[in-house]
Parts: sequence; C-alpha cells; structure tokens
Amino acid sequence: MKPQKTIGFEINVLANLIKRHIDNAAASVYKDMADVTSMTGTNWWVMGYLYCNQEKDLFQKDLEEKFSIRRSTASKILTIMESKNLINRIPVDYDARLKKLVLTEKALILHDALRTKLKELELQVTQGLSSEELDTLFCLLDKIKKNIKE
Repeated sequence: MKPQKTIGFEINVLANLIKRHIDNAAASVYKDMADVTSMTGTNWWVMGYLYCNQEKDLFQKDLEEKFSIRRSTASKILTIMESKNLINRIPVDYDARLKKLVLTEKALILHDALRTKLKELELQVTQGLSSEELDTLFCLLDKIKKNIKE
C-alpha cells in the first residue's frame, strides 16, 4: 500500500531544504566571520524583515506575530542577534516597557551581501512555476496558515 502524502510532512521537508540552503549560503558568504556563520536561517529572515521595515518602530511582539513564534523563541533569537552586534534594542519615549529593534551597521552590510543569495534561492525555488501557479500557491498557503491559527 502506497503511503498517502500529507501537507504537514511535505511543508516540513520543504522548510528543511530551504533552511539548509539559506544556512549554507550564509556560511559561504561569511566564511571569514565565525560569529555570523553560526546564525540560523531564522536569524536571516528576521534581519530581512527588520531591513524591509526600517521606517517603522518594530518590537519583539511584531516578530512574534509575523513569524508565528512564541515570546521565548523571539527573545532567544533577538538575544543571539544582539550578542553578535546585529541589532540594538532602543527604548522608546512613549512607553518605557518597549524597546524597538534597530539593525546595526554590521547587519546592514551583511544583509546587502546575503540579499543576492536569497534572490538566487527564490529564483531556484520558483523555477518552472507560472505567475498563476505562484498566486495559487500563496493563496493556498495563506488558507492553510489561517486554518492552523483558528
């Protein structure tokens, strides 16, 4: 009897392949920077999100929501990034409890260098898919995420 494919398993395998590719790309770009090559793909995604939203005040809670991660996970990621001098947590005037997340100059330089690798990955992942297929894929993924969150 042939085993039936499951969405969860297939997405997990795909996520592992993408994570491995990003980790390897980061290691190849930054092989001379031991503190950076130990970063995970998640750290790179967070850095990219902060990079693309520099004009906004972003906080740990924003990352928790965007990446659907727990507070403890977000805290661990940010602590690692802070220890590697990739982010600063800056207090805001309007709420002493909040600390906005700001990329350091080092992070901006690293992000620019890795962006090319991430674009190459996106091209590789979407190779052979039409824009209609991509639209359908994103629509289906959004529905799956919504189903899980409800």
